[in-house]
Amino acid sequence: MSSSQSQMITSRLVFAIAAGAIGSSFQHGYNTGVLNTPQSKIESFINSTIFSRTGQSADKEYVETIFSLMTSIFCVGGMVGALCTAFVAQRFGRKGGLLLNNIFVFIGAFMMTFSKTFSSHELLVLGRFFIGINSGLAAGLAPMYLTEISPVHLRGAVGTIYQLIIVIAILIAYVLGFDSMLGTDTLWPYLFAVTLIPTIFMLSTLPFCPESPKHLLINQKREGHATSGLTWLRGTIEIHDEMEEMRQEAQSIELVPKVTLADMWRNPVYRQPLIISVMVMLSQQLSGINAVIFYSTAIFKGAGLEDSLATYATVGMSMVNVVMTVVSLVLVERFGRRTLHLFGLGGMVFTTILLTFCVQMKHILILSYLSVAMVYLFVIFFASGPGSIPWFLVGELFGSNARGLATSIAVAVNWGANFMVGLLFLPLQTHLQGYVFLVFTALLAFFWTYAYKKVPETKGRTSDEIAALFRQKSYQ
Repeated sequence: MSSSQSQMITSRLVFAIAAGAIGSSFQHGYNTGVLNTPQSKIESFINSTIFSRTGQSADKEYVETIFSLMTSIFCVGGMVGALCTAFVAQRFGRKGGLLLNNIFVFIGAFMMTFSKTFSSHELLVLGRFFIGINSGLAAGLAPMYLTEISPVHLRGAVGTIYQLIIVIAILIAYVLGFDSMLGTDTLWPYLFAVTLIPTIFMLSTLPFCPESPKHLLINQKREGHATSGLTWLRGTIEIHDEMEEMRQEAQSIELVPKVTLADMWRNPVYRQPLIISVMVMLSQQLSGINAVIFYSTAIFKGAGLEDSLATYATVGMSMVNVVMTVVSLVLVERFGRRTLHLFGLGGMVFTTILLTFCVQMKHILILSYLSVAMVYLFVIFFASGPGSIPWFLVGELFGSNARGLATSIAVAVNWGANFMVGLLFLPLQTHLQGYVFLVFTALLAFFWTYAYKKVPETKGRTSDEIAALFRQKSYQ
């Protein structure tokens, strides 16, 4: 790294990254995992509210249906939020959109925290929907903001931070859900109030950070504000080269009309990167990561671990996810996006095949323990690339004029795939048992082949260089 590059890593840039990422991706991760540990307590609460109204206990299937709705409506909210990303990013800016997005946190947290006080499980469902909207918007706005405030040589590492905070937040949700923490019969509603802490952090820090200089220059034509914002982030007035790159991008954008949804499909310059964006998002959610995490406790118990130890093993798996995401933060700038994504997908193909074999032969003690190792190895491969790369790759594939719309579409697809996995995994597991992982083996093999043939390397390339790459391909 050159001295000029190292100077770009300033305390102010780190401050802006923390301000933009912690308050947004924490909600995404924490609310993904928060229902896991206290599930039985929440189901008891649902039953008690129904009994207090009707004088009769609800049957188990009905309670489980409400809990499933509570779980899945988070993804529905996520899709709604994701589809609003382009409008919010254009109308209010990246930073402004992130700040306004906290309204949904306050609404959702209030509903869920006081659901027991008001004896209303409906408030839990509604609250999950609102916090889902927040998470969907955050999944589009935060990576966009992080990508646009980062120097080119740090874009991948900074983009990985979004996924890093997600996995840390999932781990925190698991730990706080223990009976020894907030997962008791009386304290579980306060698990949902925890989401206010990163919200308060964002509201206390992000207002002091500049709006995305790219957004200010290219979308709002405010060159003076863009210059001062970039100077603040870089800690130096020597920003001529970076400003010139943004001016060139702005000039090239002015030569083409405003990008519409129809343009995204009709124009091959946009269509090719959009399809790639959608496919990498699908490769993340249809990789089987949620299924493996869901099935992990059962695998650990099948290996002979007691219930409490199986729970701790699941937490350990989450810790491995955190550690490997930190490792990928370093590796992504060394080996590139394409290489790490292929490495992760290929490794997951290998582990799902072995995991299927081990689960079927779990009566053999050594294979039973090997199945535990395969779960951990699967998570390692996922975190090395497919876990983090899709979130920021979309922002790298598009210029500022199309980035918001492309992010909206890609992130909505991600949430939609997440919803479908949650909806279909249990029926598939019922019919296929341990062979369910072979479904993901086939999907992973398909996504690996697609990525090998179509996904370009974006490491170290500017927006103009990437756009030129797709223009060249469209004329071939």
